[in-house]
Amino acid sequence: MIIGVPREIKDHETRVGLVPSSVAALSEQGHTVLVEKQAGEASTLHDDEYARAGAKLVETAAQVWNGAELVVKVKEPQRSEYQYFRPGLILFTYLHLAPLPELTDELVKSGVTGIAYETIVERDGSLPLLTPMSEVAGRMSVQVGAQYLERPMGGRGILLGGVPGVAPANVAILGGGVVGTNAAKVAHGMGAHVTIIDRNLNRLRELDDIFNGIVVTLASNTYTIAETLRLADLVIGGVLIPGASAPKLVRREMISQMKRGSVVVDVAIDQGGCFETSRPTTHTDPIYFVDNVLHYCVSNMPAAVPHTSTFALTNATYPYLQELANKGLEKACAANPGLAAGVNTYRGEVTYAAVAESQKRPWKPLSLCLSQT
Repeated sequence: MIIGVPREIKDHETRVGLVPSSVAALSEQGHTVLVEKQAGEASTLHDDEYARAGAKLVETAAQVWNGAELVVKVKEPQRSEYQYFRPGLILFTYLHLAPLPELTDELVKSGVTGIAYETIVERDGSLPLLTPMSEVAGRMSVQVGAQYLERPMGGRGILLGGVPGVAPANVAILGGGVVGTNAAKVAHGMGAHVTIIDRNLNRLRELDDIFNGIVVTLASNTYTIAETLRLADLVIGGVLIPGASAPKLVRREMISQMKRGSVVVDVAIDQGGCFETSRPTTHTDPIYFVDNVLHYCVSNMPAAVPHTSTFALTNATYPYLQELANKGLEKACAANPGLAAGVNTYRGEVTYAAVAESQKRPWKPLSLCLSQT
């Protein structure tokens, strides 16, 4: 198979879809890997490393997209990349289609098979390709929040861990999954007072054991969220419904009751965000204020630490990419139902229910699509 790796063009997106060691492994198995020059530079992965690994370096994105049967990326295609869509092309990347009807339209209209990292599942129900970036984003969310709590950055002027004689910051985390757990580890490690809110009581029990009772756990409901936010200095949104739009747990009136200069970091912004006041921002222009509350809603947070993020991501994506390359899409999906769950569009059809429901459009199960080919 011919596999293409274009340079990412989303604002400040510095990760890359394949590392040289993965290129070498694919080349040894007889596959051709096209890599756009400078694709890995921002992740401190240089062209000569890709060349030594067996990649064919090409000058332009068009050469990658037009020459490849399967394109592997990090982030969803931008508008300037839609021109490269064509029937039969396989796109393997984060798609986060639920809040992106225009991209869904383009994938369906062109007949591209879009495989979304974020909806591939393991047998235990975990999300193996979302987990590493959720780990990064969860840990980063506290670093970012601590920075923006500083007065020169627009925050309340609070040191996250406090000092002897001065109370630490109150950090509220919505969601006790991968993002929330990693955020809690860093926030607690920095000395903050941490509260995690989740609707799953069994998960709260697990978190209580993990943190040995040091982190406060609360069952989620509107009243509890409102009261916790009123006292919070930093709020991190880490809720997830796989493939679907994030629920708006935080209402505008809750934001208005928060302390002036407090900070919210919406890690769920890729799926539309879990605050009613959230809108996507970029690393170039990362923040805005609503009711004197600082909002950080960058939709590709892990791109700020691309070396770590690229290796963490490709460690997880490579086994699935290898399956696709060695077996082809149909056989790979038949052999691996978890990979099949990643297929969001196929030959002009939406094949993932949560995306269709979020956009109020029809869908067809992939199994039915395959049985008709």
